[in-house]
Amino acid sequence: MKEYLEGARKHKLVTDALRKKLPKLYSQDGKKDPMVYMKLFSPYSGYTLYVTEFDGNDTFFGYVTGMAHDEWGYASYGELQMAERNGLPLIERDKYFTPGKFSKVKGK
Repeated sequence: MKEYLEGARKHKLVTDALRKKLPKLYSQDGKKDPMVYMKLFSPYSGYTLYVTEFDGNDTFFGYVTGMAHDEWGYASYGELQMAERNGLPLIERDKYFTPGKFSKVKGK
């Protein structure tokens, strides 16, 4: 499936391989130190989303930093992939991110 802004971004926000690895929403609910499988960020601001779960369609769950408050919450895949300014994507996937426990990867 072709993503919006894929040509400008030069990569997909969510590859087929990542889709298969990402746990379903609520599957890590209650874990004190959940696994983080993907890192999305904005190169133009401090926004970072450490993705721990995905509904397989449009909703990510993870830890968000760089906003008014750092917090656990939901983000829309569609909104993230379509966020742009002057034709340039505002959100990128860290292609070099190594999955790991939240306590180990936060801030990397």
